[in-house]
Order: sequence, then C-alpha cells, then structure tokens
Amino acid sequence: MKRLITTLAALFLLSVWLAAPAAAAESKAQAELVDNSAMAQVLRRGVLRVGMDTFVPWAMPDKNGEWTGFEIEVARRLADDLKVKVEFVPTAWSGIIPALLTGKFDILIGGMSIRPDRSQKVNFTLPYYTTGTALVASFKVAPGKTALADFDKPGMVIVSRTGTTAMAAARKYLPHAEHKHFDSEALCTQELLAGRAAAFVGNAPLPAQLAVENPGKLYSPFPGEFTKEPIAMAVRKGDVDTLNVLNSWITVVDAEGWFAERKHYWFETKDWEKLIK
Repeated sequence: MKRLITTLAALFLLSVWLAAPAAAAESKAQAELVDNSAMAQVLRRGVLRVGMDTFVPWAMPDKNGEWTGFEIEVARRLADDLKVKVEFVPTAWSGIIPALLTGKFDILIGGMSIRPDRSQKVNFTLPYYTTGTALVASFKVAPGKTALADFDKPGMVIVSRTGTTAMAAARKYLPHAEHKHFDSEALCTQELLAGRAAAFVGNAPLPAQLAVENPGKLYSPFPGEFTKEPIAMAVRKGDVDTLNVLNSWITVVDAEGWFAERKHYWFETKDWEKLIK
C-alpha cells in the first residue's frame, strides 16, 4: 500500500511538472489577448475612436460643424466614463463593418441593430435601446393609404437607405413593390418629395418626423413601427475584454435611466432642432 501511495504521489508531481509549462503558456497568451484588446489600446492611447455614419437624429453635424445626436451623446458619455477623449470616424454605412474589422476605429456606435448575419462578422454588446422600422408616404403618389399592405403592389416605388435594416424590412414586408435604394436618408426623402416614390421606409422616428415637417406633402399611413430592432455597439471578433467593459458600462448606465432619458429627448421631442438650425 505504501509503495502504491508513493507511486501515485510521484505521478501527481510529474503531471503538475508537465502541466506547468502549458499553464504558463496559456496565462501568457491570455495576457497578450488582454493587452492587445481594443479597450487596452484605447486606454493607452487616451482616445476612443468611434465609427458612425450620418443618421438624423442619431448622428449629424450641428450649426457649428460639430457632431451631435443620440449616438454621439452615447459615445461622449462612454469616453468620459473611461476618462479618454473621443474621436468620431464618419464612415459610409455600406462599408462600416469592414472598416471596423480593418481597425479604422475601435468601436462601432451607430444605431446598428443586432442581426444574425452581422453577428457572424462582429461581436455585439448588450442592446442599450430598441428602435423599429416605419413608413412615410407621399400624398401625391399614394394618397389615402392606411395599411402596410396597401404599398405591397407592383408599381409602388419604395425607397430606403442602402445596407440598412430598413432596406431589408422593406423588401421582406413589401415583396411585390418596386424598391430603390440610396446612400442616405436625405436622398430617399428627396425622391419622395419629388414624387418619384410612393413611400420611404426608414428607422423611427424619422418617417414620422418627415410627415410632421412636410404637411400636405407627406403623411403617416399608420401609427408606430412595423418592426422592432435591438440596437447595440459592435467590436471585432474575439475581443472579449472590450466586450466585457462595454457590457458592464451599458448595464450600469441603463440602470441609471440615462439611456431612456436621452432617447426621450432625441426621439420623442424636437427640442434638439435648435442645435442644427
């Protein structure tokens, strides 16, 4: 029995000795991952680079040429809490995920909704608010409509922004209509006001705001949104530490009620218009 115990003890010590290099290598690899994370680079640099594109009222230039909007406030608050500066990197929406993957910026904060196809390319944080897709119509081209199905007909031209969830929703829910896509909401609105489209499908609250701003020209056929989308930040795949920091931050700030407060200001009032006009 004594010989068996001695043998077992020797085998245990041998396994510990053999495992030590592997454990050390794993610890070193983990340390390198942390050190190379986007968050570690942000803290060393002292600057948070945020990728975004122009969406009203998410991100837009104010009267002085500075960035303002809901997502801009989110990014500024995050940078302040991290005690770093923030640098905005305007990027065309159609190429914003490739720009993140190539390191053009550290984090994508641009009103991006969580989608399975996007999750194959990036890692999403917890959602920090929800939005939806809505529709605004032309009195001239498509008067008297009261339901989404009224626009799902051949000859109905529906405009939406290229590469957005609104574009996907328009094609999904209005498969029989004719679809045209543009690189900005401004171009979509221009088509609608010029009478070259029956309706514009976009993220709320923009469609409803356009109806209010253009009485007699545009109208909302039905209230509210016809889709719901959770919105999150995006980081590069494998960056677990950055994801953890952002999720922790979102959890704390959401508990404060700050997101709900700022969402109300930007999406449920027009008080912010004085900043851009």
